[in-house]
Amino acid sequence: MRTVRALSAALLTLGLAAAPAAADASPSPSQDSSSAPTRAGTSFRTATEFEQGQRATASGSTGDYLYWSFPADTGQRPTVRATVKLPDSHAAQTWQIDVYDGLRRRQACQYGAQTRTAAADTPSVELACVLRTVRAWSEPWANDPLPGTYYIRLTATGVATSDLGLPVDTEVRADSKDIGGAAAVDGSLSEPLVPGIATKPEDEQENAAVLAGLEPEDGWASGWWSDRWVWTGVGGVLAALAGVAGYALTRGPGRPSRVPPPGA
Repeated sequence: MRTVRALSAALLTLGLAAAPAAADASPSPSQDSSSAPTRAGTSFRTATEFEQGQRATASGSTGDYLYWSFPADTGQRPTVRATVKLPDSHAAQTWQIDVYDGLRRRQACQYGAQTRTAAADTPSVELACVLRTVRAWSEPWANDPLPGTYYIRLTATGVATSDLGLPVDTEVRADSKDIGGAAAVDGSLSEPLVPGIATKPEDEQENAAVLAGLEPEDGWASGWWSDRWVWTGVGGVLAALAGVAGYALTRGPGRPSRVPPPGA
């Protein structure tokens, strides 16, 4: 009976612990498409900001460098996609998408078609780059993705001279998968890598000229809660249950009550 009660209490504890995780895993509402930008910058300093989940568009010319930026927080694994609509008539072209962090370090793609060649007269070309999971902290010598601003650069790397300057329409989008406690590390940055403020002293940050003003919907380091907390609690409960079960097995059946001898 006691074992059943202990098991019921453990199941109730697991339910309460898993509830916040389930709420945290719910997808965030999509951004208003009417506020999505319709232009691109021409350098890191003029990169056009957009939120994750938005679809940013821009018109440009073949041979231009087009820049956008978006925020990414701890525990997210960003995926950047780009579509380039080419003119009706053109020679073979090679397009490439690169992603840089707030320190302008180029981030490697885990997988995805980062570079693609469009055959002559192909109407469009699609590119994708899945980054590594953003970490809360990293060694100074490492090139791990860290929370902050991320830059997208889209350009044609192989273009015939006759195609330079031809008009193109571009579309980019950034989405993230929440990895959770599997990517959790001990430690965190004092400030996200947002150019214009991360390198300023604390007393100057309020009036600093921030080059990237967007941040996650719930603020930076909003993913402090992760499923690692849940599994830590689950491990503790299971250990307690194992102790109760082990005690019940080793104790054996209860001793019979002493019966007084006849005539006592």
